Amino acid sequence: MSNPTKQEKEYWDRIASLSCICCRIDGRFNPLVSIHHIEGRTKKGCHRKVLALCAGHHQDGTGNDRTMIAVHPWKARFEDRYGTQEQLMEMTNHLLGEDK
Repeated sequence: MSNPTKQEKEYWDRIASLSCICCRIDGRFNPLVSIHHIEGRTKKGCHRKVLALCAGHHQDGTGNDRTMIAVHPWKARFEDRYGTQEQLMEMTNHLLGEDK
């Protein structure tokens, strides 16, 4: 795994400032997020293919609301509810004004 660059870490800070993308969809603002790599942490460009997710949307059974659908281990249910991870990444970039 390569370490994220300064620019990638700055990108992470910007997406984290938006709140958990899934909480946003649910009409909430949750700034307590971690960075989720949508294609793992070893592929080239992996540090730009990320989402800001709160604990409950990232790992099952964590966070204050344990009823949330988490990407780990419920990827299919998560994507049925919120859209694909790629779509969520596109939504995040749109919110940042970084549409590609």
